[in-house]
Amino acid sequence: MLQIQTWKRVLIWLLVVIGLLLALPNAFYSRVELHNDTIDAGFPDNSWPGFLPSGLVNLGLDLRGGAHLLAEVQVEDVYAGRMKGLWPEIRTALRAVRDEIGTIRLQDSASDELRVRIGKPEAIAEAVSIVNGLARPITSLTGVGASDLSVRSEGDVVIVTLSEAERVATDERTLRQSLEIIRRRIDEVGTREPTIQRQGADRILIQVPGLGSASELKEIIGTTAQLTFQPVVGRANSADASVGAGQEVLPSLDEEGVFYILDAAPVVTGEELVDAQPSFDQNGRPSVTFRFNPSGARKFGDYTAENIGNPFAIVLDHEVISAPVIQAHIAGGSGIITGNFTVEDSTNLSVLLRAGALPAGLEFLEERTIGPELGADSIQAGKIACLVAFGAVLVFMVLSYGLFGLFANIALLINVGLIFGLLSMIGATLTLPGIAGIVLTIGMAVDANVLVFERIREELRTAKGPARAIELGYERALSAIVDANITTFIIAVILFVLGSGPVRGFSVTLGIGIVTSVFTAIWVTRLLVATWFARARPKTIEV
Repeated sequence: MLQIQTWKRVLIWLLVVIGLLLALPNAFYSRVELHNDTIDAGFPDNSWPGFLPSGLVNLGLDLRGGAHLLAEVQVEDVYAGRMKGLWPEIRTALRAVRDEIGTIRLQDSASDELRVRIGKPEAIAEAVSIVNGLARPITSLTGVGASDLSVRSEGDVVIVTLSEAERVATDERTLRQSLEIIRRRIDEVGTREPTIQRQGADRILIQVPGLGSASELKEIIGTTAQLTFQPVVGRANSADASVGAGQEVLPSLDEEGVFYILDAAPVVTGEELVDAQPSFDQNGRPSVTFRFNPSGARKFGDYTAENIGNPFAIVLDHEVISAPVIQAHIAGGSGIITGNFTVEDSTNLSVLLRAGALPAGLEFLEERTIGPELGADSIQAGKIACLVAFGAVLVFMVLSYGLFGLFANIALLINVGLIFGLLSMIGATLTLPGIAGIVLTIGMAVDANVLVFERIREELRTAKGPARAIELGYERALSAIVDANITTFIIAVILFVLGSGPVRGFSVTLGIGIVTSVFTAIWVTRLLVATWFARARPKTIEV
C-alpha cells in the first residue's frame, strides 16, 4: 500500500489542485463578483484573470440579505377569465339556432359562472345540449374521463360553470405557471440564486438574496402584466356608467377621471406575444415595441383592416394604457405601446411582457427585508465558529498523533478547500445551516484519520515493522470508514430529497463534506505518509 503507483499520485494531486483552483475565487469574493457582473452585462473586464475559474459560492438570504415574500395565488381570477372568454363562443353557437331557441341575453351572475337567458323556455334542453357540445375533455391525470364544463338549466336560463375536476386541474396548472413566470421575471433582472417554491395548495415562497427591499421585489413580480387589445364602445366619466351585457368599464391610466367602455372579449391577448422591447416613439418618448405570433398577428391584422377609423384600447392589468384610433391596416403583427412612461417604466414593462402574464393575481401575505448588516453578522459568526472548530481539531490532532496528526491537519485544510471548490462548481447556495454543515464536516473529517491511526497503533503492538503496520492500518480501517460515511451520506440524501430551503442547504454541504473527507482521509493522508516514509525510512514510528 505504501508503494502508490505514479499515475495514482498524479491523479490525486491533480484533483486536489483543481479543487483548490475552483475554491480560489471565494478568497477574493467582492472582486470576482464585480468581474462576473461586468461580464454578464456585456462589458469587458480585466479585474480577474480570464484563465482562472470565476465561479463563486452563492450566499443565501440569511448571509447576504435580501427580500422575502409569501404570496397567495388568486385562482378565482382564472375562473372569471375562463367564463369571460367563453361567452363569445357560447353566443356564436346559440345564434346558429336562434330560430329554435329565441333571443339570447347574457344575465348578471357571479364571476365564476355564466347565465344565458333564452327567449323560448321550451327549447332549454336544446340550448343546454348545444352548450354542452362546447365542453372539452380534461387532459390531466386527475380528470381522466371528465369534461371541463358543467352545464345546467334553471327555467329559461342556461348556467355554465367549470366542472370540479377542471377546477382542480386549473388550480394545479395556475400554480405551475405562476412559479415558472415568477422565476423568469426574477431571472430577467439578473438576481443570484433566488428561492422560488410552492407552499401548500395556493401559496408561493419567494426569496431573493442581494435585493434591496421587499417592495422592489414586489415591483418585479407583483404585476400580473395581463395585456389585452379590446374594442372601444365609448367613453364615460364614472366607473359606475351603465354598460350592456359582455361589456366592462375600465379607467384610463394617463387621463384622470376618464373611463372607457370596452367589449369584455379581447381581440388579442398578451399570451400571443413573442417579444417586447423598450424603445422610443417618433417623438423621442419611451415606449414598448411588441410582436405577435402568427395566430395573434392574423387576428390583429384582420381586426385593424375591418375597423379603420375606430378606437382600439390597449389594456394592461385592467387599466387602459392608450386608446388610439386605427388609421390603417396593421399587418405583420407588430406595434408599439406608448404612454407616460419613463425609461425605467418601459424597460420593466417589456421584461414583464416577455416573461409572460401571471395567470392570476397575487396577494402578498408576508414580506420581509433582511438587511446586509444581519448577513454580515451571520458570516462573521460563521467564520468564528469555523475557526474555533478548526483550531481545536488541529491542536487535538497534533497533540494526539504527532507527525501523523500534522499530516491529518494538512488533509483537513485541503478538505475545506475542496468543499468550497465543489460548492462553487455546482453553483450551490451557502446559508447559515450550510455553514453548520461545514463545521460538522470539520469535526467529522478527522474521524477517518483517527480510525486509521489507532489501527496503526494496534498493528505496531504486534511487533510488525512500521511499513507493514501502516499498510495494515489503512487496509483494516477502510471498511469501518466506508460504512460510517455511507450511512451519513444516505441521511444527507434523504434530507435533500424531502427537505427544502435551509434543510437542503445543510444537506448539500454535509453530503459534499462527506465525499471530500473520505477522499482526503483515504488517499491524501496516505499519499503524504507514503511520501514521508519513502524519504525518511524510519526504523520505528510514533503514532
